[in-house]
Amino acid sequence: MHADRMDPQAEAAIERQGRLPLPHNRYGLKLLRRLTDPIMGLRNRNGPSVGRTIDRTIPGPAGDLDARLYLPAASGPYPTIVFFHGGGFVLGSIETHDWLCRHLTRESGCAVLSVDYRLAPEHPFPAAVEDAVAAVEWAAANPDAVAGNGRVAVAGDSAGGTLAAVAALVAVERDGPEINYQTLLYPAVGIEADQPSVREHAGIVLDEDDMEWFNECYYRSDIHRRNPYADPTNACDLSGVAPATVVTAGFDPLRDGGKTYAEQLVREGVPTRYENYTDMPHGFMTLRDVDRARDAIGAVADDLADALEDD
Repeated sequence: MHADRMDPQAEAAIERQGRLPLPHNRYGLKLLRRLTDPIMGLRNRNGPSVGRTIDRTIPGPAGDLDARLYLPAASGPYPTIVFFHGGGFVLGSIETHDWLCRHLTRESGCAVLSVDYRLAPEHPFPAAVEDAVAAVEWAAANPDAVAGNGRVAVAGDSAGGTLAAVAALVAVERDGPEINYQTLLYPAVGIEADQPSVREHAGIVLDEDDMEWFNECYYRSDIHRRNPYADPTNACDLSGVAPATVVTAGFDPLRDGGKTYAEQLVREGVPTRYENYTDMPHGFMTLRDVDRARDAIGAVADDLADALEDD
């Protein structure tokens, strides 16, 4: 499930990131959030070009949500990918995932709507889920607002991958909009402390204290952790959810949970492509200097383009 050694480019990238440890308190978290977006805004100035970006707000259940629409250079209308960023449900933003969304737009030929959802601990479960579901419903109901052709997918990485999976589940269970595809990038689902990936790789990007703190901020209780809308591996029936691509990373403590969910989808009869990048760490698809990150984005973009192609 993992290579003998991590990819050297990825190893160098996470060594650089490791100089900023995650705070496990509200004061440090607020400070990190304030610093992150301006820094990322500067890094994003020369990002991959797309046809156009539009910053706007969309209606959410507790107020407007910030969103950024990425449009391809080709003329529309386009399929729509509603994207949710990672960050343990407490960090992350449109800016932290701008590079990934730009590449996804270029490679897939689809419009990407990147959505900022409410973050914990200020807004614990189910706030992020409610926002994600509302964003998907809005995009599906308002194709003209997103230059859409009516075909809709959900996508996300890490915590955002969880939200994408839950949005796909909610759409089926609550008779919501048709979701044509779901792309789950190293999703934070089905994680157990005794999994080999947790035992062997905690401390690479994410350590056990980081994961537990994220859980405490977001779930607040074990009852919430067992809710299928918090973790879709708890669902009794996944048979009607959208076809999926599930990506995991060999050196990721979340690897085994993502693999378990892919296997669960297959058992339920959901067409699923699973790929494990054996020499990669958690979060690798946002690492700008890693060649394999671009390869992986291209592969999932191809899946999305094929799935969302007009019949």
